[in-house]
Amino acid sequence: MSSTRTTASEGLHHHDHADPHPAPRPRHHPRRHVPEGTEVRGFALYVGLADDKIGENDPKLGAIVSQIKQLVAQLAPAAETYAAVALAPESSGGRDIDVVRLALGDPAAATKQKVEEIDDEQDRAGGVTIDLTRKRVLLDSLPAALTYREFELLQFLVLREGRTVSREELIEGLWSDAPESETPSERTIDVHVRRLRVKLAHYQDIVRTVRGIGYRFDRHADVAILQTSTPSPDLF
Repeated sequence: MSSTRTTASEGLHHHDHADPHPAPRPRHHPRRHVPEGTEVRGFALYVGLADDKIGENDPKLGAIVSQIKQLVAQLAPAAETYAAVALAPESSGGRDIDVVRLALGDPAAATKQKVEEIDDEQDRAGGVTIDLTRKRVLLDSLPAALTYREFELLQFLVLREGRTVSREELIEGLWSDAPESETPSERTIDVHVRRLRVKLAHYQDIVRTVRGIGYRFDRHADVAILQTSTPSPDLF
């Protein structure tokens, strides 16, 4: 392949006059951040496509792979390619792309699967699981039939764990946006708490009454709280 070199003086000689319509400069996309001590050596493209999803007149899997490899050779002649087919037991279920990523060792997919397995183990565990992220409560692995308002009441106490919350604070925190006609009285708060305790069954003592003041959430050894990284609103 031949090349032509142009010196700085030659470049000036041929561009004595500014071009009134200069060609647009190519846009350079910023490089992705690469952790220190590492370098980019290539990429992986995962394709989820089960045999039974290929139409009768569509190219077969082998032909698709061949065409992708040819395209890579055209775009980057120096690139080396390797294709692998992911196999899974029949009727294993799940999304094709997830099966492929797991079968071919995608670290992100493996991490996601591990987190889901931990969640499943927690779901099967005994005791109380208060999942603030999914807005649910499990009692001995079975979901408690809490209403929206009952869950919000429990969550309000959980986020202030160990602190006694007055009835006035519950009203202000949970019904601040409600019309005055729908704002409960302190006696109504007692009714809400009573209904919540009934649905918590034999774990109802996690919501304790502090006589003359209000209510408090007490965590037991058999109580698990799942939540995001958001701290309690009372911690600064």
